[in-house]
Amino acid sequence: MSRKVFFDTDPGCDDAVMLAMALGHEAIDVVGLSTVCGNTTIENTTRNAHAILGLGGYDVPVSRGCGRPLVDDLTTAEWIHGENGLHGDIPDIDGDTRDIHGADAIVEAAHEYGDELTIAAVGPLPNLAIALAKEPRLPDLVEEIYLMGGAAMTTGNVTPMAEANFHNDPAAASRVLQDATTRMVGLDVTNRATVSPEFIEEFRTAGGVRGTVAEWLDYRPDSGTYPTADAPAIHDAAVVADIVDDSVLDFEEYYLDVDTTGGPCHGAVICDEHGTTDNEPNSRVAVDINVDRYREILETGVRAYVAE
Repeated sequence: MSRKVFFDTDPGCDDAVMLAMALGHEAIDVVGLSTVCGNTTIENTTRNAHAILGLGGYDVPVSRGCGRPLVDDLTTAEWIHGENGLHGDIPDIDGDTRDIHGADAIVEAAHEYGDELTIAAVGPLPNLAIALAKEPRLPDLVEEIYLMGGAAMTTGNVTPMAEANFHNDPAAASRVLQDATTRMVGLDVTNRATVSPEFIEEFRTAGGVRGTVAEWLDYRPDSGTYPTADAPAIHDAAVVADIVDDSVLDFEEYYLDVDTTGGPCHGAVICDEHGTTDNEPNSRVAVDINVDRYREILETGVRAYVAE
């Protein structure tokens, strides 16, 4: 039986792989998407969401969300993900974006599907923060809320301490961690969520849509050192893998917050790893990943996404 999942996302190449994986996998029923600024502008992330759906022939409602962080200035990453936020031969698809804000779409889905729904927020978090402000019961309505972001017990990837999604909107990330018990899937595990070079080469050689997916998979060939020597990390895909099979990730409970002070740790996760405060745990933090099982689930979903 498939799990109903609503994605809040900022496509982005790793988001594109994650969406392809989820759309193609028989264990996932993608019931809606909300877009947010992050890897690129809201105009681009919304266009890219429609393009990803169109390339695979899927019809999923898309709602445009926040075009800027709650407090901070927007910083984007086209230098990693491509001029418009997505590498490859992307069709110019003018999708039918719903006339409802992304935050409201999250609340709407929670009321419609209730405890059958999993929310996966894999970009910066202003949409989810606003949804929680508008509907404080949201965490109790749904089955799970997953976040891809943060670095609880490791270093960052945009500053020495901060991960990109949380650094993009620390105020929103802090609000979400305070208002909901979430499963935080951060760099502690996603740096190891790599794909095999053989899988990338299989798709690159095939060309066509598969060739475009190969460019999403290999989105950082010239922009830095991989967490492993031979392959890029598809950070967001770790969330989908665990939704499909909850043995992929191991979680431990910790109290978390996010530094919003504007100093050198701005956007960094504050994890009470050793219980030095009196605060009760408010999040489940991913601390380990079964890479082989993760890759198996990713490859199954992505292959089905481009099945002819």
